Amino acid sequence: MNAEGKGNRFNDLLPYLMWTLALAATGGSLFFSEIMELPPCVLCWYQRITMYPLVVIIAVGIILCDGKWKWYAFPLALIGLGVAVYHNLLYYGIIPDSLTPCTEGISCTSRQIEWLGFITIPLMSLVSFIMISIGLIIYRPQK
Repeated sequence: MNAEGKGNRFNDLLPYLMWTLALAATGGSLFFSEIMELPPCVLCWYQRITMYPLVVIIAVGIILCDGKWKWYAFPLALIGLGVAVYHNLLYYGIIPDSLTPCTEGISCTSRQIEWLGFITIPLMSLVSFIMISIGLIIYRPQK
């Protein structure tokens, strides 16, 4: 709280913004695989493993008014961010295909969606993890 006893509005909204983003990313990944029937690659699965729990962790933290959720969410967000960075480096050819873990099923470099010529599934995941990670860094739970 500041000197007048009022909380920082942006800081107070951050958990809701991060939860909305995690929910949208989760819903989007399920839409792509279940509705559009686009199979996820191995790296997409790893990113899902770190994104899906964020929806629950952030929601529980909001409901219980417990700022400690930040410390449970942060490792998942950083791991997901690391996988998303690696996936994008593979996808855009910065890292050679020989370093890809996708040996079975769909390739991690498959071009399934490219909106406007540059918006891809790996890029959307990367942006989501970056935004959530930044939100977690700047969020200051109320005491």
